[in-house]
Amino acid sequence: MSSLSPLSTVAAHLSPGRLRAQVASGQIDTVLLAVADGQGRLKGKEYDASIFLERIADGSSSEMCAYVFATDVEMRPVDGYALTSWDAGYGDVRLVPDMDTARLLPWLPHTAVVLADVLGRDGRQLAVSPRTMLRRQLDALAERGLEARVGVETEFVLYHGDLARAAERGFHGMTPVTWDNRDYSLDHPRALTRFSRRLRSALAGAGLPVEALKTEGAPGQVEVTFPYGDATAACDGHLLFKHAVRTVAERCRLAPTFMAAPADAVGSGCHLHLSLWQEGRPVMAEADGGGHGAEELSVVGRSAVAGLLEALPQLVPLFAPNVNSYKRYQEHSFAPTGFTWGQDNRSCAVRVVGHGGGLHLEIRLPGADANPYLALSAVLAAVRHGVDRELRPPGPCAGDAYRDSGAPPVPRSLHEALPGFEHSRLAGELLGADVVAHYARAARIELDVHRTQVTDVERRRGFAQA
Repeated sequence: MSSLSPLSTVAAHLSPGRLRAQVASGQIDTVLLAVADGQGRLKGKEYDASIFLERIADGSSSEMCAYVFATDVEMRPVDGYALTSWDAGYGDVRLVPDMDTARLLPWLPHTAVVLADVLGRDGRQLAVSPRTMLRRQLDALAERGLEARVGVETEFVLYHGDLARAAERGFHGMTPVTWDNRDYSLDHPRALTRFSRRLRSALAGAGLPVEALKTEGAPGQVEVTFPYGDATAACDGHLLFKHAVRTVAERCRLAPTFMAAPADAVGSGCHLHLSLWQEGRPVMAEADGGGHGAEELSVVGRSAVAGLLEALPQLVPLFAPNVNSYKRYQEHSFAPTGFTWGQDNRSCAVRVVGHGGGLHLEIRLPGADANPYLALSAVLAAVRHGVDRELRPPGPCAGDAYRDSGAPPVPRSLHEALPGFEHSRLAGELLGADVVAHYARAARIELDVHRTQVTDVERRRGFAQA
């Protein structure tokens, strides 16, 4: 993220009065009541706008099968969750609209979206709901007088064609929208220029202005950065951003993927830019710091870095949830392979960037497949751990962090990462034992699927040679 400038309120946000007026005038005829599922996707129900205003908008709840929060990426009903199962009958959770999130969705005609809070059978906030998890971490920071401000920078890869036909071919033989390294290039093929303009226009109309869009180093790879601001709003915006990307891409006859490693030697990240504030002022930098070195970090900033380095190794499945996630962590790939930190050093897991009041941390560990609510929950929990214990980080990495053999390594697989999360006392203290058990189960389901699947690599290497 090149700069930090607060998010502004724009006309896309709908107050209850504006929503009612636009429904009455026919400008809006559909309202999506939506949540983020465990994979960070937009899920919910589509309502006739008049019905939504009459029955839901006043705080009455809608219902949704609880399995939306206890399933895998393919939406299979799977056992082993405390939340719901075949034995429990797959009951409902309640959705209570958060009317402060109401906004237009310009990529869907005459449509608004309202995000919902999720309540369990006991009427309390559902602890494993991604949005609830993030809110609890923000509340815990607020109890310490701290506010987190966040910006999201995410990458994805675009291919020619549509997802339905690609699925018929098993996603083989797909052609990227660019065919070479176009990092920072301003020479874009027509298909990408058309997509980029339509996406930026759609997001701006939804009150989600893009700070910058650029092509990246891998064929077909695009990076989008958003201005920083409220942490929950940043994750809500990313949820809608992915929905917009898929919708706009389909209309442009393109197929996007947010896989962390969609092809050999290709890695897509979802970097989180984080600053801490207190009483309306940034507190990451020393008040009198005027230099450009790592010593610019304040005591709070150093504790935050130390907490990240100590706690994140025990929270890995929250920001690297899939088997594929770990294929991104390769040497000299710009994805970290160790839990390191440094000043403006893109080989590190935590990059200190900016100067003075704009000093902030870029956490480079999450991949494009990460659920930003979960990844940010892990980051904020780790920061709180560091601040509470007044931890101090080791010395910063001033050179090639891939050569730092003393740093704890990023796990090489989900199988390697899971025990450190599932059995971590610290993870339970920071997140809650129920949350850890839930997302450990999600990781185990992911592993079980891959354990029984034969891959193309196995066939290529073994079919004739075994």
